[in-house]
Amino acid sequence: MPVTIPAAVASAAAAFGDAPALVEPGGPRLSYRDLHERVRTVARALIAEGVAPGDTVAIWSPNTHHWVLAALGAHYAGATIVPVNTRFTGPEALDVISRSRARALIVAGPFLGTDRLAALRAAAANPADSLNAAPGPSPRPLPGLVIRVPVEAGPQAGAGDPGDPGDPGDPGGERVVEWAALDERAAGVPPEAADERAAAVAAGHVSDILFTSGTTGRSKGAMSAHRQALAVARAWAQCGRLTGADRYLVVNPFFHSFGYKAGILACLVSGAAIVPQRVYDAEQAMRLVESERITVFPGAPTIYQTILDHPGRASMDLSSLRLAVTGAAVVPVALVERMRRELSFDTVLTAYGLTEAVVATMCRPGDDPDTVAHTSGRATAGFEVRIAGGDAGEILLRGPNTMLGYLDDPEATRAAVDGDGWLHTGDVGHLDARGYLTITDRLKDMYICGGFNVYPAEVEQALARLDGVADSAVIGVPDARLGEVGKAYLVLRPGHALAAGDVLAFCKERLANYKVPRLVEFRDALPRNPSGKVLKRLLREESS
Repeated sequence: MPVTIPAAVASAAAAFGDAPALVEPGGPRLSYRDLHERVRTVARALIAEGVAPGDTVAIWSPNTHHWVLAALGAHYAGATIVPVNTRFTGPEALDVISRSRARALIVAGPFLGTDRLAALRAAAANPADSLNAAPGPSPRPLPGLVIRVPVEAGPQAGAGDPGDPGDPGDPGGERVVEWAALDERAAGVPPEAADERAAAVAAGHVSDILFTSGTTGRSKGAMSAHRQALAVARAWAQCGRLTGADRYLVVNPFFHSFGYKAGILACLVSGAAIVPQRVYDAEQAMRLVESERITVFPGAPTIYQTILDHPGRASMDLSSLRLAVTGAAVVPVALVERMRRELSFDTVLTAYGLTEAVVATMCRPGDDPDTVAHTSGRATAGFEVRIAGGDAGEILLRGPNTMLGYLDDPEATRAAVDGDGWLHTGDVGHLDARGYLTITDRLKDMYICGGFNVYPAEVEQALARLDGVADSAVIGVPDARLGEVGKAYLVLRPGHALAAGDVLAFCKERLANYKVPRLVEFRDALPRNPSGKVLKRLLREESS
């Protein structure tokens, strides 16, 4: 069994051959044999451009075939990848790229109205705006090598497609190479040299540095080894029973562990076909399900909500779907029930993970509906799960796939992983007698109303059952008499109308008085990070 990602690429080519590996609508359709050759070409080009074993390669680009080839090609060349959040601003991206000491950057050309390379150059030229004012390495110029990816206009080029060979340099001094020129760059490096690099990669080498979302402060870079990345991908694929017959629509961003490890790598080890969607749109996703006969469609809870409520759903053929896997800090029970009742999934599973552990618990096919609706499954990927303080408290994880540590931050690493190897997640939950985990909330989200602890997730679960509510978030806000009271932010389903009084009356029938929100605000949408979690920090800032 391969223990490095380059070995997994070669093994997949041998095992799955001409079976589809990567199918991009409007772009290339690659077999596993083709994928291996393209990955090797990218690796040869990187070697030709001076990327050495152990160097870091940052990738700042949306979900297209380029991302897959770039990540696997960098691994094949012996490099560590640093995925960069596509929602980051120039200063935020420069912070991550600088702190990871990236030797090369693979960046999207103009996409959705944003020129990311220009934004990086502007940030580098204005260090006063840099996030490096926080502790960490001093601001650095951009990596010496920049590979620019075409993702919006013109053909979706693959390595070897015609195009501008690039420009020799730019204001920051970096050398810019266009993606279309990679074949030319690779020509000077024999395939055997790339294979030697791939063979030299060891199971314990750092495969990737995934930066946390930074919702509570400056992001931290969680480091994983090749053996860990593949182990969590295999565990996810085994729980979902992925096979070469599956076609996996990946709407989760590749820069996130869900899209990268439970997406790209899970397909690589199982033979499933990767079908990327660069920007999520409910109607387009349903059309892809119909045209590509998608069988596996994981996503954040809000993804399924938009499909369930889409007016065109009834006209689409979604019958090929067999597996949905969802998870976040909280998955509304009512949503899981609707997914099972109204969509064509044979299996709906919930799971729990975080950047530092990727996937820690997961339901299994065959689990009864009540288990799937009310828990996040049981331990997987070699993890142990323990609850601090007894029956209910902070969730602790320990196992071979816990992160190696945070990049250049031993203090934060010690705070997260204690001396006995337990990762302190910051999530609150409890285990049942079978070892199945139920997530209660985030420690930081709890507030105290009149001396009683209130976990917003419990209130949100109740609100999910109010007809007309599509989405909700509850936070604690200051109150002169009770210390804190609940404020509920609601997004309504199309065609529904509710007043604050309706919401409060509904809650009073189902919740203890101290749990009932005192304030209600209706919104068109809630602020979320790329993994689908509500950014309650922003809501608190607005209410302060």
